[in-house]
Amino acid sequence: MDLDEITFEKRNKEYGAYWLRKIYKKNITVAFIISFVILIITVGTPFLLASMQERKNVMENTVEAVLADVNRQDEDEPPPPPPPPPPPPALEQQVKFTAPVVVDSVEEKVELAVTEEQVDNTQNEEVREEVVEVKEEKKEVQEEDMQVFTVVEEPPTFPGGEDELLKFIQSNTKYPEIAKENNIQGRVYVQFVINSKGKVGEIKVVRGVDPALDAEAIRVIKNLPDWTPGKQAGRAVKVAFTVPINFKLQ
Repeated sequence: MDLDEITFEKRNKEYGAYWLRKIYKKNITVAFIISFVILIITVGTPFLLASMQERKNVMENTVEAVLADVNRQDEDEPPPPPPPPPPPPALEQQVKFTAPVVVDSVEEKVELAVTEEQVDNTQNEEVREEVVEVKEEKKEVQEEDMQVFTVVEEPPTFPGGEDELLKFIQSNTKYPEIAKENNIQGRVYVQFVINSKGKVGEIKVVRGVDPALDAEAIRVIKNLPDWTPGKQAGRAVKVAFTVPINFKLQ
């Protein structure tokens, strides 16, 4: 017999106080559980929301880079004929002058017949030698090949190959905040030229999506390191390259 039974042994148990005592422990337990759950929700909700937002930001900044096939040479297509060799440098025009024979002195002997008088008159004439210097101008003809190839026998290569190029673009591209706020996404095609020394230049957007995305794509391409230059007929040449950078929100 518990304490409640002893207390209400000779009393009316139908009275409300008896039942309140019987369910007191149950009410206390339920109240404690509800209070604990409310406390957990109140404290844990901010941390949960912050974690979800961070995960969402990581998922949103997804940038895909796919190398375009415009620079791949068709297997069935024969390689283009090598360009004609550059014309040989202009030969120096050399003018040779035959040196005239210079007589140091000319002796003239004039004999006059006079009665019992003979006069030898000798006159020496000096011939001045005039030397004319002919200056030969050397003209160096330096002809720079400005042709930009799209298909070459030996395409330019990025340090480490295409996988490293994709990794570089993905790790260095930042999704512009203004584009994220306006839910702007799409693929930006960037064309650039790798010169005969492997430097990246002449960068331009051939197909853009939004000024913010276009500017970010150009910024990333400008930071590319030097390539191994492409070659045509055994010599390094300029080669055009196109890379699509895909900005996608998830």
